[in-house]
Amino acid sequence: MVNLLERLFGGEASRTKAVRQAPMVAFHQPGSGFFSDRSGPGLVHAGFHRNAIVYRCVRLISEAAAQIAWTVLINGSEQKDHPVEALLTRPNARESGTDMLEALYGHLLVSGNAYCEVIAASGKPAELHVLRPDRVSLVPGPDGWPLAYDYAVGTGLTRFPIPENGPSPILHLRLFDPLNDHYGFAPLSAAQVALEMHDAASRWNKALLDNSARPSGALVYGSTDQMSEDQFERLKGELESAFQGSTNAGRPILLEGGLDWKPLSLTPKDMDFLEARAGAAREIALAFGVPPLLLGFPGDNTHANYAEANRAFWRSTVLPLVQRTQGALAHWLQPYFSEDIRFKPDLDGIEALSSEREALWRRVTAATFLTEEEKREAIGYGKRTAPLNPAKPVKPVLPAKP
Repeated sequence: MVNLLERLFGGEASRTKAVRQAPMVAFHQPGSGFFSDRSGPGLVHAGFHRNAIVYRCVRLISEAAAQIAWTVLINGSEQKDHPVEALLTRPNARESGTDMLEALYGHLLVSGNAYCEVIAASGKPAELHVLRPDRVSLVPGPDGWPLAYDYAVGTGLTRFPIPENGPSPILHLRLFDPLNDHYGFAPLSAAQVALEMHDAASRWNKALLDNSARPSGALVYGSTDQMSEDQFERLKGELESAFQGSTNAGRPILLEGGLDWKPLSLTPKDMDFLEARAGAAREIALAFGVPPLLLGFPGDNTHANYAEANRAFWRSTVLPLVQRTQGALAHWLQPYFSEDIRFKPDLDGIEALSSEREALWRRVTAATFLTEEEKREAIGYGKRTAPLNPAKPVKPVLPAKP
């Protein structure tokens, strides 16, 4: 006799009665993740393009870092209207300095590598361009050090050789990887398992909404009489039309005629679905250095309040990224100039750190043992270029003519 489960789901193989039951051992192991490519394109497609947590973390860090103003120090003193300042303000004809820095930070966060090309004119840097990391490949020399960089677009290939004596045309920023001499390690690679869990939970939830009433159990026909063909077709039609699909989610099934429903899978509550998904999202945010409170996760008690989380975000994530980029750019552009060039972030323009700056100013102002110049140096300002209250020149009084 054909059982109800076979007739509902079209089973054919079990209809032949076996003569003898053979011993069987069942093994079960987790399947592979949804992506195994840890290269730049694989991480971009799996994370930045398809995961809201990754997208928001990258945008939050890169946009915040690109908004920080840079102070140009020439031979240790702040200087305005220097050629390097004009270069950073307008690196090329197509984008502003903020756009270029945002792209540079974004590539570094997503792929662990960021590349910038300099175009020189008359021995001076004239333009800066950010290159896509997936198109750049490093060419090592016989000693293992970089010999050149190849930039591939379609079938075309452009090689940028690195001169032995002179500035390099390519700036390569990379995040530390202890097992790779030439390429950086992307933060998303460290959170790959969490990314797979978050994506799998989202796909499961989407499938549940699309086909929530597809039987996750079995209908057991308890009667000794065989179900007629008309009864079977009617039951199958009711399941397909009234209980499958997202519009029929949660509808109760009315069973009659000796039918009983036996669930075969775990419920979302048993799987702790929401908590597992939230835990994966927090782990992704942790890999990027973004406090979960800034992403709107409920129930997170890592920071006392939003303001404290925001200050921690700027201090531990944004500022280190900006400072390492400023140091690399200054070292890269130094051969083009005879002066000593350095950059530093303008902390006075960061609203999230205003309370810290105010506390610093109060402490320095109250320090009576410091001179005016020492106080300026303590809060990050250079030497004064003009006297505080320059005295007006006294015009000599000439004796009256006789």
